[in-house]
Amino acid sequence: SREFLWQEGHTIHATAEEAQEETLRMLNIYADVCENLLAMPVIKGPKTESDKFAGAVSTYAIEALMHDGKALQAGTSHYFGNGFAKAFGITYKTKDNKDEYPHQTSWGTTTRLIGAIIMTHGDDNGLVLPPAVAPIQAVIVPVAQHKEGVLDEARKLYDKLKACGIRVKLDDSENSPGWKFAEYEMKGVPVRIELGPRDIAQNQCVVVTRHNREKTVVSLDCLEAVIAEKLEEVRSGLYEKALANRKAHTYDCTSIDEIKQKLSENGDGFVRAMWCGDSDCEDKIKELTEVGSRCIPFEQEQLSDTCVCCGRPAKHLVYWGKAY
Repeated sequence: SREFLWQEGHTIHATAEEAQEETLRMLNIYADVCENLLAMPVIKGPKTESDKFAGAVSTYAIEALMHDGKALQAGTSHYFGNGFAKAFGITYKTKDNKDEYPHQTSWGTTTRLIGAIIMTHGDDNGLVLPPAVAPIQAVIVPVAQHKEGVLDEARKLYDKLKACGIRVKLDDSENSPGWKFAEYEMKGVPVRIELGPRDIAQNQCVVVTRHNREKTVVSLDCLEAVIAEKLEEVRSGLYEKALANRKAHTYDCTSIDEIKQKLSENGDGFVRAMWCGDSDCEDKIKELTEVGSRCIPFEQEQLSDTCVCCGRPAKHLVYWGKAY
């Protein structure tokens, strides 16, 4: 397998309602992790019948769009019904002492999320990490550290930030400040703090945010609060940038020719198009356009009344795309 580490769960429930509730609860947890911790917007919804997990009654997915316009299935959650319980003879005793088959769920995500972070937020200078998962959230780079008092002040800043629970590093190596700037940009550290003799004289430092390279002069007296604000600014900035990229590469289409045209003119991305529900049409769309179904979003819209492929009455709005 290309995915070595999995976060996976399986549950068994007395009723179908409880199992379905758990299935959607886990899907929403995965979506919350992606959007609020990894700053990666996702589309939530069920898979088509042909794209379900084998043996599942229903499969739900969260789909993200990468820099290059390809879709990535970031997590799945499955409701199995009681089919597997029947197949393996698994029963439980009810309150009435009757044997019943339980209803099962399964859900998981994998180390593909590491790739998703890189391919959603990275740029030509290297990684850009959301603060929640950045090993180093803020790095202090002393400028002219050979001068008296610079390293002492830098260590004071380090202690203050560490005491606040911020994952901070002080780089007091002999490398030049410019080398350090490039090093931590490549590593995707969300916030860089520059401190030199002139800054110390004015009781300030320079704070640089990785996602947009904006510089802010900050008083040393309120640095802890400002760094916390900047970390949230990085998270929200990354999310909004990824969301804008997804919007710019999402195309509403009402015909096969329009799908081909949009992809040819604008590059890969999500295609939103209506579908009749027939698996033959699903296969035909992929054959003609090279985009396959990703999910049927919970938030449905009526782009047209007819299927993008066959012209028969449409049942669902579907997100289509090329996928890893």
